[in-house]
Amino acid sequence: MKLRVGYELQYELPQPTPMILMLNVHYSRSGDLVAPDNIVVSPAVAIEGYRDGFGNWCSRIVAPAGSVRITTDTVVRDSGAPDPSAPRAAQIPVENLPEDALVFLLASRFCDSDRILDLAWKLFGQKATGWGRVQDICDFVHRHIEFGYHNARVTRSASEAYDDRVGVCRDYAHLAIAFCRALNIPARYCTGYLSDIGTPEPYPPGDFAAWFEVFLGGEWHMFDPRNNTPRQGRVLIARGRDAADVAITTTFGPNVLKNFRVWTDEIHEIH
Repeated sequence: MKLRVGYELQYELPQPTPMILMLNVHYSRSGDLVAPDNIVVSPAVAIEGYRDGFGNWCSRIVAPAGSVRITTDTVVRDSGAPDPSAPRAAQIPVENLPEDALVFLLASRFCDSDRILDLAWKLFGQKATGWGRVQDICDFVHRHIEFGYHNARVTRSASEAYDDRVGVCRDYAHLAIAFCRALNIPARYCTGYLSDIGTPEPYPPGDFAAWFEVFLGGEWHMFDPRNNTPRQGRVLIARGRDAADVAITTTFGPNVLKNFRVWTDEIHEIH
């Protein structure tokens, strides 16, 4: 199956403004791109690229004053298979974890696992370990938080999401990650495209999605507490400790986001 993926961001800037963009498909999926997902900035500016500490591809620009449009429109191949599961995946003792997984046990800006340590053990300490424990966490978070775009708040931490009981997909991921880390399960935040294939219409407006991965049984496995059911057409953009590491744009100056569109649409081929 093929997916048409892309976005359009329209900013109004009162002065020339440096920006970091994290909008390219993750290198682990780059081989699935039918065409390059080049970032197009209008008016045209120079774009410099680099890899951050988590391996994500980042682009640097200095956007001019005035109206600036940032967009991509490309096609990516996808298996069409639902999200995989591995119910036998076991938790690995901390002393046996690989070094590169240890950073994902630590509290971070939005995943303040230190604040909910006792709560995590109270809620899940008697549950089955491994995959079953992470699924129990996702079930709890899915029920606990009420979804709504009007509930979005970019400064909300995991502990605040627990208290507020409202949020968007990033809040579901942050709370689940914080619970996992409190229980000594390495967990990392993910962002990307997610199609509506297989879900009932009418579809909501497109958006980037957030989910997370945990290290169990020697591998990283994907979980999505917001939807909490296997989905099709998931395309990774970036991974990090939490949303602060993988912001789609970081703008170093005053700005107004005037327009925001994201699409992840199945291409129906005629044979």
